[in-house]
Amino acid sequence: MLKDFKEFAVKGNVMDMAVGIIVGAAFGSIVKSFVADVIMPPIGLLLGNVDFANLFTVLSEGTTPGPYETLDLAKEAGAVTLNYGLFFNTIVSFVIVAFAVFLMVRWMNNLKKKEEEAPAAAPTTKKCPHCLSEIAIEATRCPFCTSEIKAA
Repeated sequence: MLKDFKEFAVKGNVMDMAVGIIVGAAFGSIVKSFVADVIMPPIGLLLGNVDFANLFTVLSEGTTPGPYETLDLAKEAGAVTLNYGLFFNTIVSFVIVAFAVFLMVRWMNNLKKKEEEAPAAAPTTKKCPHCLSEIAIEATRCPFCTSEIKAA
């Protein structure tokens, strides 16, 4: 059973999948930072200096009564919150990742189309009409049966 697992784990598809997962996780953290640190601050500024990470609703007050200015203060007080600002950030991150994956799939499909559309290479051999051996396309005499080959 261990031998079978080794054979499975070393196959190319499994290794490709592992690399994809690792790169995907790294890409996800880059996108998360991009959304939180680059995209959302200007959007928040345009919407009246709103920090989306601190948009929340208090469902239950904590040990220290509110109002809480930030989500961190609410969490420190033990308040139960509904964090719709963080959810909005996550949706924006998802849309960016989905768009990047869409572009990558589209690029790969275009590469496949170009490979399929590539013209076939001109043949370099032909069959001798007498002995049916493969001979060079320029041959005027078959090297196997010595028959004379007429030009096509």
